[in-house]
Amino acid sequence: MLSYLPIYIAAIVEGEIYYSKVCADAVSGRLLWPAVLVCGALGGATGDQLWFYILRGRIHWLDHYPRLGKYRDRVIAHVHAHETALVLVSRFLPGLRTAIPIACAYAGMRAVKFSALNLISAFAWAGAIMAFVKGGSSTLSAFGLDAWWGPFIPAVMIVLFFRWLSRPKQTRHAD
Repeated sequence: MLSYLPIYIAAIVEGEIYYSKVCADAVSGRLLWPAVLVCGALGGATGDQLWFYILRGRIHWLDHYPRLGKYRDRVIAHVHAHETALVLVSRFLPGLRTAIPIACAYAGMRAVKFSALNLISAFAWAGAIMAFVKGGSSTLSAFGLDAWWGPFIPAVMIVLFFRWLSRPKQTRHAD
């Protein structure tokens, strides 16, 4: 069972590359796929939660920087308005996997809620990668992600996330 520890550690530090490799080993029968799935999911969740718990209650030093501090209320409002969806998709957004737990910590999201949603997201992430590896290269084609522009999707998602996070809160007018 000690041979599965590197899967857990690599999922904390890096994410998809090593986990995809061990998923291929599991699909080929060299490793037990349930153990790979659990180690990958728990490692991924641990990595996200480290950022959340280390910075929870300690990140408001950003308010001392006027250019960043002016976005504080916007960030908090956006995170609280969409916290469930943010955490559930965070494992699937490689460029935002650190930013989302930090934003949740900054906004003061409840720890139990973050941890539970993050664990669900981590198992969905680990299962999805396992399914993609099992499906082979045709799986990316089925989703239209095999084109030259596929690697740019995470970069665009990062830009859109930070634009969304910093925009003013929309107010609804009564008619």
